Amino acid sequence: MEILFATSNSHKVSEAEGILGPLGHTVLPLLVDGSPLQFVEPQADGIEEVAFSKLEQAMEATSGELGSGTAILVEDSGLFVDSLKGFPGPYSSYVEGTIGLEGVLSLLGGDEHRGAEYRAVAVLGFEGGTLRSQGICRGTISLEPAGTNGFGYDPIFVPDEGDGRTCGEMSPDEKSEVSHRARALKAMSELLNPPSK
Repeated sequence: MEILFATSNSHKVSEAEGILGPLGHTVLPLLVDGSPLQFVEPQADGIEEVAFSKLEQAMEATSGELGSGTAILVEDSGLFVDSLKGFPGPYSSYVEGTIGLEGVLSLLGGDEHRGAEYRAVAVLGFEGGTLRSQGICRGTISLEPAGTNGFGYDPIFVPDEGDGRTCGEMSPDEKSEVSHRARALKAMSELLNPPSK
């Protein structure tokens, strides 16, 4: 299947290709008139609503152009900080763009309770239906940013299953082992290619 990933983030496309490619699927960025689709981000309480809204927008933008062997993939994710009652959650991208990592760290201050989780929802739309999967990565928010790899909140997120480094300090392969997005994509791969019994 040819999977068109509706994102402008090349890191996400590479991650999806690494997980879905070995199963025989081709993952390419979804381009409309040569450019990534610009979404109207809905103000929603959850990332699942945002993901389905993005899928609807992507389907409308490519109306009638998808063949039977083609699907559109959208993904939405967010950082949910326990002591901030799940903030920034579905507003993660906006919050990062406005107050940045330092702003989130200042909201936590010296709070000892720094538990958080990355959540991702992936939705695949194709002729005749949709598939939905999710992934979660538990961790804590560091006291200061560390590392230059990855993107988003990676420099301040320390996954529980890691060795104490932030996602920003991990290589792409190391991050993929624990990543919420990788988990959502792996769950999607199992929906596309169920394990044989």
